[in-house]
Amino acid sequence: MTPAPSADWRSPRLFLTLMAVALPLGYATWNALLNNFAIEMAAFDGSDIGLLQSIREIPGFLAFTAVFLLAVVSEQRLALIAIALLGGAVAVTGLFTTTTGLLITTFIMSVGFHYLETLKQSLSLQWLSKDEAPAVLGKLISVAALTSLLSYAVVWLLLEVLHASYTVVYATSGLACLSLMLFMTFAFPRFEAPSPQRKQLILRRRYGLYYALTFLAGARRQIFLVFASFLLVQRFGYSASAIAALYLINHGVSWIVAPMIGRWVGRFGERRILTVEYVGLIAVFLGYAIVDSGAVAATLFVIDHIFFAMAIAQKTYFQKIADPGDIAGTAGVNFTINHIAAVVIPASFGVIWLTAPEWVFILGAIMASASLLLALCVPDDPTQQRPIRLWWRRRLPAPAA
Repeated sequence: MTPAPSADWRSPRLFLTLMAVALPLGYATWNALLNNFAIEMAAFDGSDIGLLQSIREIPGFLAFTAVFLLAVVSEQRLALIAIALLGGAVAVTGLFTTTTGLLITTFIMSVGFHYLETLKQSLSLQWLSKDEAPAVLGKLISVAALTSLLSYAVVWLLLEVLHASYTVVYATSGLACLSLMLFMTFAFPRFEAPSPQRKQLILRRRYGLYYALTFLAGARRQIFLVFASFLLVQRFGYSASAIAALYLINHGVSWIVAPMIGRWVGRFGERRILTVEYVGLIAVFLGYAIVDSGAVAATLFVIDHIFFAMAIAQKTYFQKIADPGDIAGTAGVNFTINHIAAVVIPASFGVIWLTAPEWVFILGAIMASASLLLALCVPDDPTQQRPIRLWWRRRLPAPAA
């Protein structure tokens, strides 16, 4: 009798890997072309791009609503719906060159992107053990970086060699994302989480340090996504193909470095890795503020991107201090907290940019300094019983015999 074919390849880890592919497959092209598309086709200035980025971050602020949808649809199924929204919106972005049209497609794309990010984090922390999480999360970042690398290579090829229009480039990326969603829908069974998840928002006092780090991470992220790339385009005249090539370098470096960072988190602990990240960010942001060379600005841009992989430490810190049933309910809250600053900063800092661009980055350095102080509160070995370390308290002398 011929043995039945094995279905071992249809594993939760492979599903997570394909989710890691889907995110950059749709978003990388959208992000690489955004500044040039907005400036060349919709005549955006710094204030307009700030408004668009604030609109983009609203779904991130509302990511907590995902937990309410889990009452009627599983996390796995909701992730597939999110991929469909992401890919569909990116596919039609090039058709809308007005301010209103670009804001609408951006909003729909962002709903899919942020729901998918929320669910990827939730499912990763549920399906992976605490011991394997740092290394696997590093590998997932590497997979995403490789996907972004290939996506930017395709963008460069389409723009520079084939001289394709923005419409064609956006459609190519969006349709590839939709095709992946269809494969994942029909190829994988439904996976059950090891621990039942509470279908409600979770806010706990012992997660306070994690919430604070998440809030400041959202602010830091906007400096890179909105203003660092805008600096390259507006001040130093980088073209769409040059920005795509720069992102190509970014993700090529991340592809190599991210698995190493995952192993370092497991070896050295969350506090040390977060400390390195925030010290580095302070230096990078101050560099942005004073740079007068396009080559130096591009170097800072690459270094800045490397630090994103160190966010693994923040995720594994939460996994160690969390009740296993809180992960889904906290994931949405986490993204909402992350985007409180993200909704406000692009528009408000866009106004600052019009008169004093260097102050955008000086304020970023101040926020990175606050993150550094908070990172020092992460214990050597975080647990549910010991989620925080009060490093500023001096030890009292032992009582006399």
